[in-house]
Amino acid sequence: MENTLYIFSDGKLKRKNNTLYFEGEDKKQYFPIKEITEIFLFGSVVINKKLVKLLSNYNIFLHIFDYYENYVGSFYPKEFNNSGKVLLSQIEYYQSKEKRFNLAVSIVNGAVNNILSNLRYYYNRGVDVEEEGIQINSIRKSIVDADNMNKLRAIEGRSRNIYYKTFDKILKNEFFKFEKRSRRPPQNPLNALISFGNVIMYSKVLQIIHETHLDPRIGYLHETNFRQFSLNLDIAEIFKPVLIDKLIFSIINKKQVGEENFKDEKGGIYLTKPGLKIFMKEFEKKLSSTITLRENDRKISYRNLIKEEIYKVEKHVLDKKKYKPYISRW
Repeated sequence: MENTLYIFSDGKLKRKNNTLYFEGEDKKQYFPIKEITEIFLFGSVVINKKLVKLLSNYNIFLHIFDYYENYVGSFYPKEFNNSGKVLLSQIEYYQSKEKRFNLAVSIVNGAVNNILSNLRYYYNRGVDVEEEGIQINSIRKSIVDADNMNKLRAIEGRSRNIYYKTFDKILKNEFFKFEKRSRRPPQNPLNALISFGNVIMYSKVLQIIHETHLDPRIGYLHETNFRQFSLNLDIAEIFKPVLIDKLIFSIINKKQVGEENFKDEKGGIYLTKPGLKIFMKEFEKKLSSTITLRENDRKISYRNLIKEEIYKVEKHVLDKKKYKPYISRW
C-alpha cells in the first residue's frame, strides 16, 4: 500500500524520534515518515499535538473513521501549494452562473459516460443490461436541455438509480442483492460496500487535490456551502464508476468478500475489520495499476490519472484549456 498507511487496530499513534510509531494491543511498529502521504484511521487510536505537528510538517493527511466506518473528518495540513491566482479564478468561475454551470455539465457528462462504459463492458460479456443502457443514454442526451443546477443533478441522480438496477444482473449473488440504495446506515452488504467505497474515493481525491494549486472547498456540481470540501466530490463522481463500482464487482465475483466479512450492528450492515483490509488492499492495487490512454498511447496509473483530471480543471478555470472529463474506454 504505497504512500498510504492504514491502521485498523486500536492503540496509540505517536511521534517518536521524528518518525511515526504505532503502539497497539499486540504489536509495536515504526513507519518511516518520508514514505507516507496520508493515514487512514479505522481503529480507536489515540493521537496528540506532537503527532499532528509532525504530520503538518510533512504535509500528511489524516483521515478518521468511527467504529461504524462513517467518515468523521480529516486533518488537512497547512496549505503549501495553494495559489492566490488560482483561488481567485476558482471563485470567479463559481460566482458566474454560466461558467459554473458549463463546468458542472462537463462533470456530469463524464460521470454518466463512465457509467455507460461499465454497462458496455458487461453487455459485451453477456450480461443483459441493454435496456438500462438505452435509458441512461437517453437521459444523458437530455443534459443539453438542462438549464439549471437542480435539473443537472437530477439527470445524474436518475442515471445512477437506473444503473444501480443492473448490479444484481452483474453480480448474480443472492447475498449481495442490491434491493434499494440505503445510507446512514446501509441496510445490506452491497450498500455497505458502495457507501464505504464512495467515502474512500472522496478522501483519496481530497488528498490528491492538496498536491495541486486548487482549493478543495470550491466545487461546481456540488454546492460550496457549509460543508468543508466540495471539489473532491465533483471529481469523485467521474471516477466512482471506474474505480469503486468496478472494484466492488471484482471482489464479489472473485469471492474475495463474503458473509463472514460483514456485521449487523445498531440497525445497519458494516464491513468487519478483515473486510475493510480486503477492500483497502484491492483499492490501493487498483490505484497503482496502469491503463493505456487511447488518444496518445500513454500508460498512466489511476492515481496519476485522477491528478491529471484535477490539473485539467485548474487549466480550465485559468482559461488555458477547456475542460474535457476523462471517459473510460473499455
